[in-house]
Amino acid sequence: MTISIFDLFSIGVGPSSSHTVGPMRAAAAFVAQIKKDKILSNVVNFKVELFGSLALTGKGHGTDFAVVIGSEANLPENVIPEDARQRFEKIKNINKINLAGTHLIDFDFEKDVIFHYDKFLANHANAVRFNVYDGNNNELYHKIYYSIGGGFIVEHDSFNYAKENNEKLGDTIGEIHDDNKIPYFFKTAKQLLELCKSNNKTISEVMLANELIFNKNLSVNEIKDKILNIWHVMDESILNGINNSGILPGGLNVKRRANLLAKKISENKNISKDNVDWLSLYSIAVNEENAAGGRIVTAPTNGAAGIIPAVLKYYIEINKDLMTKDELNSKIVDYLLTTGAVGILYKEQASISAAEVGCQGEVGVACSMAAGGYTAINDGTLEQIENAAEIGMEHHLGLTCDPIGGLVQIPCIERNAMGSAQAISASRLALLGDGSHFVSLDKVIVTMRETGKDMMSKYKETAQGGLAVNLPEC
Repeated sequence: MTISIFDLFSIGVGPSSSHTVGPMRAAAAFVAQIKKDKILSNVVNFKVELFGSLALTGKGHGTDFAVVIGSEANLPENVIPEDARQRFEKIKNINKINLAGTHLIDFDFEKDVIFHYDKFLANHANAVRFNVYDGNNNELYHKIYYSIGGGFIVEHDSFNYAKENNEKLGDTIGEIHDDNKIPYFFKTAKQLLELCKSNNKTISEVMLANELIFNKNLSVNEIKDKILNIWHVMDESILNGINNSGILPGGLNVKRRANLLAKKISENKNISKDNVDWLSLYSIAVNEENAAGGRIVTAPTNGAAGIIPAVLKYYIEINKDLMTKDELNSKIVDYLLTTGAVGILYKEQASISAAEVGCQGEVGVACSMAAGGYTAINDGTLEQIENAAEIGMEHHLGLTCDPIGGLVQIPCIERNAMGSAQAISASRLALLGDGSHFVSLDKVIVTMRETGKDMMSKYKETAQGGLAVNLPEC
């Protein structure tokens, strides 16, 4: 299974790709199915059951909001966050839901959205079950979905089929592509580098050739424009984060800092464009916007959404007076294609779900992706790119996911700033070398996967360990 970068970098809403974006997509997929099967008109009652991490940190991550809004046939890439949250409150107040956007039924939020705090389903830590009933309370249909990180969802039957046949999990975000039709199929970094060398192509060129198959109706220039639009949304999230102030929702009373940081940095004439303070500002701005439930790009997740945009913004601001607009746009496209290639390696060999492998699968992966991309646009060799990506992950191994109050605020926002700085450091270190290194990217990805398996569940987005329990909420 190989995916498009437009699946990896998807436009959505905060605060979480696995707990908000994925469940909203699952709910929309469910109501689309019952509408297609002509079940919808017979539905009188509708219930949602949340399991595992979706239950334990679901309220802090807005999972309840996501499944309710998704059940009205809304998708994260299309909803206006402010309007969706107003609609959510109205549904709770009037005790009615417009299922699939067309079928109005009674809906008691307090009773019909069920949090199973003590139950995990065997296949994955992030599970949701949708149930519909007729007027006699007879079940008409149900379906289980797993939110596997980055907004990707998998149906229960597909999950079991993949396990039984020893296949990599597919997803229901985009089309599942026939590996034989992809010109440059790869699962490992070794395969990717060999493809590049044997075909005399860069990583971004290999990725672009594959995107032409994934997006058959688009030309090369149209794909590049689509990639640039992804950057536009990323950049907009930085600007929105800087321009907004106040208290983040959720009850922790965390103050947004990006606005004040921007003023302080701008006023200090001694801070140059390449000062890492700017890098920290950009990443914090994105993640505050995410924590507030704003529009962001999963990169590759919401919880780690600040790193890849921050590193690219940092590069642009340093170089914008040295390059033409076309040259900068070319660098933006190369960066996002290269980061996407690294992200696919983690999807293929491990996981980008904190509920599966801890925060090493989110901030660690984003750091690795950004390090590789930054090295590429600084004219690094294939070996240097691979080395930078490896360094970026190697020093995030074992990173836990322990959000206080189940919110993507503490330590998540600052953790993105640290991940951005480490991405730059990893890239610079790799660029100083000749690309040779002891630990390969493939080895570190497998190590990350195995470390995640060994990690106790209380450190994997359950808010049952680490800072989540050792620091009192205030």
